[in-house]
Amino acid sequence: MASELPWAAVLAPGRGLVYDVLARTAPELGRQLHEKGAGVHGMVPFGHSAPVFASAPRKSGRYAAGGRGVVEFGSPMPEVMEALGRGFAGRDVLDWGGVALRLTGVTALTPPDFTFGRAILRTTTPVVMKGSGRGEDGVRTTRQDWLLPTEPQWAGYFQGNLRRKAETLGLAPDVELESVTWIGPKRSFSVGQGLKPGAAVEVKLAGPPETLQALWSWGLGQANAAGFGWVAA
Repeated sequence: MASELPWAAVLAPGRGLVYDVLARTAPELGRQLHEKGAGVHGMVPFGHSAPVFASAPRKSGRYAAGGRGVVEFGSPMPEVMEALGRGFAGRDVLDWGGVALRLTGVTALTPPDFTFGRAILRTTTPVVMKGSGRGEDGVRTTRQDWLLPTEPQWAGYFQGNLRRKAETLGLAPDVELESVTWIGPKRSFSVGQGLKPGAAVEVKLAGPPETLQALWSWGLGQANAAGFGWVAA
């Protein structure tokens, strides 16, 4: 039995696992999301957590595994969740980067109502955001302009991302970031080529309840399909 996950496999396997399930249960949908994304912005509307093993003994510098654990997947698109639910219900084992996770049950969670148009969302994985990569003269100097929540430009790019997600889903885009109430330590994860840096956050959002529910189901910031910005259920 594995006692830890390699750091390179904490988030990276989730995206491929989702597409593998969709290829078996909803191949046309999976192909569309993989090749074109969804909506006017071509975004990919699903996210996932890292596996969490609450009772596994903690060791400094290692990602502890073992015993009973939970891994979560989400999407604001009902057809995606229906396909994933059918696919996971038919599996006994999930291959998470070479570590076998025995699947003992699948539970569907319902988003909060957010009746009053307010939400406090905290992520369990880092939120990643890119800036423009341009200098003061407007010339692009890098394509890897990663922003942290402590930087002044972060809030503007973060709110723009929220609104693009709403537009992708055909929902009211008048959602606002009211405040950032907590910032976790900087973390970097490899999910392909290179590392993506970010930090977990807790934010107060205001907007239409249906839009807030979609964000709860999808995740915050960019690269949600790679496991970043997953919202604590």
